[in-house]
Amino acid sequence: MARVPFHYVDLRTFSYETEDEKRVEAALRTFLPDEFEVERAESRGHHGDRIVVFSARVERADGIRHVLAQVAAAPDYDRIFDELDDRITDNCELFLRFDKQAAFGNEIRLGEGITFRAKVEAYPAKRDAALENAREALEAVRDDATDGD
Repeated sequence: MARVPFHYVDLRTFSYETEDEKRVEAALRTFLPDEFEVERAESRGHHGDRIVVFSARVERADGIRHVLAQVAAAPDYDRIFDELDDRITDNCELFLRFDKQAAFGNEIRLGEGITFRAKVEAYPAKRDAALENAREALEAVRDDATDGD
């Protein structure tokens, strides 16, 4: 099993007043290991409407592997991999956005609604090192996923 060069993965989504909170939380849980704790915070929008923020921080290697395996199962995984250079910041963070509606149907694909932010290990903490580590990790996760087929 490959080393996971990530300090953590943060996932976050919003449930607006017109949405069913349970469905929105279920969409976020599509990425997470079973029984993983999801934080819930209530807020108010610009016009006073209620917004519930669901978030989860995955810090253990097994949990991070699980989240990455979900990402590797995405039909547009090759696009994620091809766009890595544009998705890693100078702060060594990998940013992705996924379709909330698709995730509710247990399908992982790029889109809007769920934010994925992962802090990539890099020594020294330089973007190029983070990019290389993320590339290697995502290749390993994809290889692990295809080995199980």
